[in-house]
Amino acid sequence: MKLPLIMLSVLIALTACSSSSTGRTQVMLFSDSELDKMGAASFEELKNKTPISTDKATNDFVQCVAKAITKNVPQSVHKGDWEVVVFDSAQVNAFALPGGKIGIYTGILTVTENQDQLGAIIGHEVGHVIEHHSNERLSANKLKNMGMAAATAAVGMSDVENKGLWMAGLGLGLQYGIIMPYSRAHESEADIVGQDLMARSGFEPSASIKLWQNMAKLSAGSSQGSPAEFMSTHPSNQTRIKQLSQHLSSSMKLYQASNRPNCQKPKVIPLAKS
Repeated sequence: MKLPLIMLSVLIALTACSSSSTGRTQVMLFSDSELDKMGAASFEELKNKTPISTDKATNDFVQCVAKAITKNVPQSVHKGDWEVVVFDSAQVNAFALPGGKIGIYTGILTVTENQDQLGAIIGHEVGHVIEHHSNERLSANKLKNMGMAAATAAVGMSDVENKGLWMAGLGLGLQYGIIMPYSRAHESEADIVGQDLMARSGFEPSASIKLWQNMAKLSAGSSQGSPAEFMSTHPSNQTRIKQLSQHLSSSMKLYQASNRPNCQKPKVIPLAKS
């Protein structure tokens, strides 16, 4: 038993240790290229299974905000253009994946009042990608559930066909019935990184606070008494509002030095029936 544990410690020490931008120690067993492949495959499967919005005004709005955000993402995170798709679904949800993929559900556009609040959503989701949270989550799951043999295999692609496992790890577990949420530390980190990113991109950073207030109202008014998908694994509303408020003075400095885009939200967002 001791030998596998020693080997596991050596594996982590040699291949997986780094730090996030906020100073957290991270364990990551996958390479960027592996995560990019997983992200691309997951995105294609979602596009095949979920209707895509064809409404021009809605797509123009989302693309405008996403373009402003992604041009401020470091090239080390993703080189080239980002693929942004608006899914025609009533889900109040959004996500970003390694490999430059962003998905926005039309349902979440009913909660966002303007470009700034959509900038907060996209900034938050891209923040997960910037900080390699999918890699951390997949790696933790490997180490926890698969033992030493699988942890060793995790640095390769030997089990890439296990789509349920790695799609959940990428952040798509709710859609596929596998609950494997980001940790509260990941969510709080993505909030702060996302607030800075939206501010740098010309979106009013205080809108992130108003967004979560809107989300809280949505949850409170739910007939089932449960939060929207986008919030279901996140820290409490008051916790994240407090954290974002405390960081606001720092992000405002970035906003004041930025160029503000002009992305107009359509008056009507066509919604899928289910």
